[in-house]
Amino acid sequence: MDSEKLKVLKLFLGSSYKVSEENLFFCPKCKHHKKKLSVNIAKDKFKCWVCDYRGASISRLVRRWGDQKHIEMWSRFDTRIKVSSLRDAILGRKEEDSQEEQKIPLPENFRSLVRKNYTIIDKMAANYLAKRGISQKQIIKYKIGYCPTGEYQNRIIVPSFDVDGDVNYFVGRTYEDDWRKYKNPAVSKDIIFNELLVDWDYPVTLVEGAFDSMMADNSIALLGSTLNKKSSIFKKILSKEPILYVALDRDAEKKSLKIIKEFIAYGLEVYKVDTSSAEDVSEMGADNFSQAKLYKSSQMNYNNILRQALNNI
Repeated sequence: MDSEKLKVLKLFLGSSYKVSEENLFFCPKCKHHKKKLSVNIAKDKFKCWVCDYRGASISRLVRRWGDQKHIEMWSRFDTRIKVSSLRDAILGRKEEDSQEEQKIPLPENFRSLVRKNYTIIDKMAANYLAKRGISQKQIIKYKIGYCPTGEYQNRIIVPSFDVDGDVNYFVGRTYEDDWRKYKNPAVSKDIIFNELLVDWDYPVTLVEGAFDSMMADNSIALLGSTLNKKSSIFKKILSKEPILYVALDRDAEKKSLKIIKEFIAYGLEVYKVDTSSAEDVSEMGADNFSQAKLYKSSQMNYNNILRQALNNI
């Protein structure tokens, strides 16, 4: 069977040569001039040694770079790909979303913290961010600011940018003793928070809040702990097929498993990150979360979803 699988791969990846258990192809993603895409058919894994494009299921490679004929041929070896093929038919793989993108202004009194010289008032906001472990580099990356006056007075403002670089949402978090921690704009939350910063060719991490996303590379904030199958995030993930990590707060275990189960049903490769060492990802910090993602993540399937669900009863 391995030889038959290799024949299918060669139809869209081209020729290869074998080194030990690895078949080396030209990488379709980075298009390096040497054959650096290593495919291990026996272990059902692939990795490019140049751009680090990788996956724990060769079916992902077939779905991404093969055509419908190759997908149908591969379904003889992996029935999961049929689910993805059906999903593509439902979504319309190449069909653009006709819905007009949401664009909103930042608060009238927004003051950027991407600056060298802080005033005394600036420092109050900056000190709050420092206490939360947010560095100047992260302030620059996420274009964080605050409002000294107005409707969002004494609130950190974390903007969200769509793929065109336009603001489509923002989160306002108080750094004073306001009983209302968050005050957000009265517009739709059905956006992909900071999609401008997401690289869909690499693993994507789902977290709950904007501050959580600053600690997790290539992440999307759900702006909550649930995910509607009709939402822009869900549809985009199905169309892009990234390796997915789910890292919700430790008190959202049941919600995490529900989200994971829904994505597995569509043939995605999903991992659950153990965040039990802290209240949430933002409290863990970037280094600790990176270590948890690397060493405390489990690839999910229906069996361990059931096992974890029973443990939570």
